[in-house]
Amino acid sequence: MNDTLRIAEYALTAVPFTLLIALVANIVVLAARPSASQARPKAKAAVLAGGPAQPVEVARVAAAAKTSRRPTGLAAYATGFTWISFLLVTAYLVARMSVTGHGPFSNSHEFITSFVWGIVLAYLITEWVVGLRVLSVAVLPVAFCLALYALRLGSEVDPLRPALQNNLLLFLHVGFAILAYGAASVSFAAAVLLLLRDKPKFGRFIKVSEDKLDDVGYKAAVITFPLLTLMIVLGAVWANIAWGRYWSWDPKETAALVTWLVYGAFLHARVVRGWRGRKAAWLLLLGFATIFVAYFGNYIFGGLHSYAT
Repeated sequence: MNDTLRIAEYALTAVPFTLLIALVANIVVLAARPSASQARPKAKAAVLAGGPAQPVEVARVAAAAKTSRRPTGLAAYATGFTWISFLLVTAYLVARMSVTGHGPFSNSHEFITSFVWGIVLAYLITEWVVGLRVLSVAVLPVAFCLALYALRLGSEVDPLRPALQNNLLLFLHVGFAILAYGAASVSFAAAVLLLLRDKPKFGRFIKVSEDKLDDVGYKAAVITFPLLTLMIVLGAVWANIAWGRYWSWDPKETAALVTWLVYGAFLHARVVRGWRGRKAAWLLLLGFATIFVAYFGNYIFGGLHSYAT
């Protein structure tokens, strides 16, 4: 194995550990943080009393209800270790690209590692833009499990198969898939939390309204759907170049189409039919499940995409 890749694999090996540290830190932060509903009665009592502590109490409640974009204390460590995970995966992928001369998307190991990269990137952007740290308890476990799985897969560098020897389409087709799946992981996390927030065992961590989670899941799906569309269109163009036809009803193609249809159905149900809350959340879970069916279908059904196993 190339020395560069050997060193880079140490970085990849560290990723599950940094993700696990980030996850544990986030759980501790969320468990210790008071919810707005818990703090509101205290603020109301202070207002009624009209005492000198009123402005301080109101300010404290407002601060507790709003997640800062600049985390402090243990929250800063949680975000920091998430960033470390992202940078380690990025360094590994860049090192692999420098050795292979193409995007890291030609086999299962490379794709799963890139999937981890897309998930962590999507979460970090969402945490910064929306400020919902609670999403980490559903997003980071997925990234953690996939990172462990990537370490179990063979990481050997093999020559590209003839069907893959189109660097531009390889990068664009699979790159859009990675970005789409990353955004889908955020919508999945929002859906999971929405379904669990009323459960006593999980309520102590999920201190955010159902409407907020519903909105985040919807916006993430709005990003996922056009990225999936670009992935399928570029894949069809590439298929025509490589195999002489745009569509073959290959198992992976079919599974990708099903994923696209599920997210399209979610957006239709949300916008046209007014689906919100739990019904919409179940559709998002179904959509995320079809992503894994599309991936693992190679192992079960084979097909034209079986070279990626």
